Amino acid sequence: MKRATLKFVALAAGAAASALGGLNAQAQSADALLDKLVDKGIITVKEAEELRQQSDKDFARAYSAKSGMPDWVTAFKINGDFRGRYESFGSQNDLFTDRHRFRYRLRLGAVATIKDNLEVGLRLTSGEANGTFGGDPIAGNTTLQDNGSKKFVFIDLAYGKWSFVNTKAVTETITIGKMENPFVLSDAVFDADYTPEGAAYNLTYRPNDIHAFKFNGGGFILDEISTDSNDPYMFGAQIRWDAIWSKVFASSMGVAGLNIAHDQTLVNGAVPNVQRGNTRNAAGAPATHFNPIIGDASVTYTFVDGIPFYQAAFPIKLAGEYMNNPAADEREQAWQGGVTFGKAGKKGLWEISYRYKYLGGDAWYEEFVDSDFGAYYQDEWPNSGQTTAAAARYGAGTNARGHVAKINYSLFDALTLGVTYFRTELIDESPAGSNSDMTRLQVDAVWKF
Repeated sequence: MKRATLKFVALAAGAAASALGGLNAQAQSADALLDKLVDKGIITVKEAEELRQQSDKDFARAYSAKSGMPDWVTAFKINGDFRGRYESFGSQNDLFTDRHRFRYRLRLGAVATIKDNLEVGLRLTSGEANGTFGGDPIAGNTTLQDNGSKKFVFIDLAYGKWSFVNTKAVTETITIGKMENPFVLSDAVFDADYTPEGAAYNLTYRPNDIHAFKFNGGGFILDEISTDSNDPYMFGAQIRWDAIWSKVFASSMGVAGLNIAHDQTLVNGAVPNVQRGNTRNAAGAPATHFNPIIGDASVTYTFVDGIPFYQAAFPIKLAGEYMNNPAADEREQAWQGGVTFGKAGKKGLWEISYRYKYLGGDAWYEEFVDSDFGAYYQDEWPNSGQTTAAAARYGAGTNARGHVAKINYSLFDALTLGVTYFRTELIDESPAGSNSDMTRLQVDAVWKF
């Protein structure tokens, strides 16, 4: 009698936890209760699984009724972040005028999880209009200016995803639309805010708990030209090996190949012309083809018991990356290396990092790379498409080298404060012999939800 009663209570608790609130935390509480009853021998593992399945069904019915969504939508999540930033620029070149500004970035996303391992996602972002192109493709920043004028909002993500194989050992996923970048590469290759448009395929094979082998591939549209069949596209493939050897040691290695087809059509007016550095011909198109090979590696050692002033396992990560564009006769190399101590993101935790970056002018397409890493152009870069009046200013893109130091501290789980310092210069000055030295300081406060 007691056993039957407790089984009924367990079922009722699981159903109530799911139906009353429809929240993941409540479903997890029901699971914890069932696990406790199994541990005490009150119900069997099989009975717990049957009760859990019944609870899941009740949750699905309650969620569908409460949200108004069809019963094949199993979850709907809203998330996002807000970043407030103070930023300053300075240069030892007397022709440069020191600059200060305040900016924000707001992102709001929604993800619907659907039966049969399907997913649909949408994300909106702040940003500034870029002529007739919409928003800046590599930044969601908005500058506080113009007497409180109303600001723009753009579509940052709009995709559909299907994990048609989803087992413990193998995951295979295809994604179409405007998506998170499928390639695991640094901002020396792709700015973190770049969300490409096209199709991607991702495969992960986990033979055991130590190793994970991954393949990432994609084809992305850079422009659609109504008067020309030679539209520019980007294709890429990457293989990776991630390993967690023990509680204290992990490593990662990868190699990728990227290619831009019909890059001769990427003239200055074809896509948003927000960066500099590539060699361009008189027509304003890249003077060289882009098909770089990129290799990267990292090792992480973790002090499991933590260290003073850091109340958690403390990781130290060494990482490096090298890129070479074999299609270019010169200015074809890019590389970076650095170290990170700690990891912010949870209340009371911090991280400190340092990197040195070198981005040869024709190692990769200038419009993809980090929009925060650049230096001072005293004169217009040849055939850059920039006006003479706008030329004497800071310019990000390729053809830059320098130092990046960063410190982050998580005041709360949802709030992280950070300071980033850049000290950079051009590899090839404009004009030759000019002082291109630049310092850039960013002070950030990031709320996430």
